[in-house]
Amino acid sequence: MPRGPLQKESCVSRPPRVPRAAMGALIAVGTLLASLLQTGAAGAAEPSAAGSQSRLVSFWTAERMRSAPPLDLLPSPELSTSPPSPGALSKAVRRGAERLVKPTLPKLPQTPSTIPEAGGPWTGGGAVVKTAGRVFFTYQGRQASCSGNAVTSENKSTVITAGHCVKMDGAWHKDWVFVPGYHDGQAPYGKWAATTTLATPQWTASEDINFDVGAAVVGPLDGKKLTDVVGGQGLAFNTGYRKEMYAFGYPAADPYDGSKLIYCSGTTIKDPLLSDDHGLSCNMTGGSSGGPWFTSFDESTGTGLQSSVNSFGYQFLPDTMFGPYFGDDAKDLYDKAQSA
Repeated sequence: MPRGPLQKESCVSRPPRVPRAAMGALIAVGTLLASLLQTGAAGAAEPSAAGSQSRLVSFWTAERMRSAPPLDLLPSPELSTSPPSPGALSKAVRRGAERLVKPTLPKLPQTPSTIPEAGGPWTGGGAVVKTAGRVFFTYQGRQASCSGNAVTSENKSTVITAGHCVKMDGAWHKDWVFVPGYHDGQAPYGKWAATTTLATPQWTASEDINFDVGAAVVGPLDGKKLTDVVGGQGLAFNTGYRKEMYAFGYPAADPYDGSKLIYCSGTTIKDPLLSDDHGLSCNMTGGSSGGPWFTSFDESTGTGLQSSVNSFGYQFLPDTMFGPYFGDDAKDLYDKAQSA
């Protein structure tokens, strides 16, 4: 998420891509928030997002991964500068019964131990250093990066990320791979190519910031499935606001370089302005998009229940990250991905 000092570098001179009634208020973590004029089949998946596993393992060399810029820093199509139209804000997030999914790990998480942290290297080890990773893909023919996280799933192959990390400007990204445990060009647990990428229906149809949640189903690697190799974090849906949370990601814009896992922690707020999102004091920059937010995070084991992803920030509110509320639509996306 670009911070205040990075706004000029993040191309915010272009009109921000948000619901038109909110135009001018937001900046994106991945040049995110595409125009409401772009439409697609609700909840549609992109089956050819990756291509062959062997081709992508060879394509995403250490040098390509090191040099892949955050999605934020790439230019995108010019947008209309016409005035905002009234009543264009998105519909509220659907909320239903609370649902918790246990992690595929040795023990359930316990009470968080030390907060807050506004942004620093994660040195605690534990499961999160294997389940969290960088995401690489091509966007309009250019290489780019985000973050993601492996979660417990029926297919043992599901990655949760941001919606704009799978689709933006009306098109699905290509050459999509997940690299869990990434460190300085290294892929200690392999490069996992997506066979399908998905997003919430609202993101797919209109790239609505309230629903900036995406997922990928990755193919087997060397005959093994993703969570059999790295484990899978749990998930939590419809758990409310003002929670103690930990956010993780691989920010790659200054002052970070994408080489290591960074985290923030604290008690979240509810966005008082233009979205239904959680907010967290956090200075992570571009490239952290799609990284996981956890409730019930246990620092001693690195386990938690994923409850959001890094999504966007306000131009006038530096060092604050916002992430979508995991309501019924995020839950439905997870169920669709894990059964694919």
